[in-house]
Amino acid sequence: MQRYFLKNDQFVDKTVRIAESDAHHIQRVMRMSEGERIICCNENGQAALCEIEMISTDEIQGSIIEWLSEEKEMPVTVTIVSGLPKGDKLELIIQKGTELGATRFIPFIADRSIVKWDEKKGKKKLERWNKIAKEAAEQSHRTIVPAVDSPMTLKQLVAASDCTHKIVAYEEVAKQGESSNLHHVLSNLQPGDSLLVVIGPEGGLTEQEVAFLEEHQFIKCGFGPRILRAETAPLYVLSAISYQTELMG
Repeated sequence: MQRYFLKNDQFVDKTVRIAESDAHHIQRVMRMSEGERIICCNENGQAALCEIEMISTDEIQGSIIEWLSEEKEMPVTVTIVSGLPKGDKLELIIQKGTELGATRFIPFIADRSIVKWDEKKGKKKLERWNKIAKEAAEQSHRTIVPAVDSPMTLKQLVAASDCTHKIVAYEEVAKQGESSNLHHVLSNLQPGDSLLVVIGPEGGLTEQEVAFLEEHQFIKCGFGPRILRAETAPLYVLSAISYQTELMG
């Protein structure tokens, strides 16, 4: 069943009003008609089963049949911080990371980031990233759409990081055989906790960047004995978090 994420003000009593790209998708892509059912999610993470009652050229109106009891989100919130990678790698991280349960994505301008952030073109890129997150959330039946922030510097990131747990993936400690820190952090996660994961760009993080993060209570972690690509590491850690918090019980 198709799922759409709406603003809270699109829910009025027992009615939903759908416009713009979502209305176009229902009419032109899915070719739905009156009487068909969809799931509409609000900004509070609540999902409602709705029936389409009226279709016009610029709006669709539906009635709420029932509010659903869904548990699709991880019991902990996870923020993925990625050093700006080349090409469309960040799009892949956002799409697949959303499917795997991430709550927020923050690109950061690392010392070894090859890509240089252009503020003029940045608005369109940010819109595209958020659209990718929304579409991936719909496809994977999430009840929230992860937020995608504008790129930050490392200092801005540290100032904004108020999570209960903070880790940084560092391949040098992995090469030295470090294998317990990630396990220790994940095994101590409790429902309601928040975890922030910093992963470098293609060239990795510099010693200075890692030392700066350590000064601000980030824990260095190896992600296994193999060196993972910048776009693979976020998916690895999200899978590990999901296994630990959703399947171990």
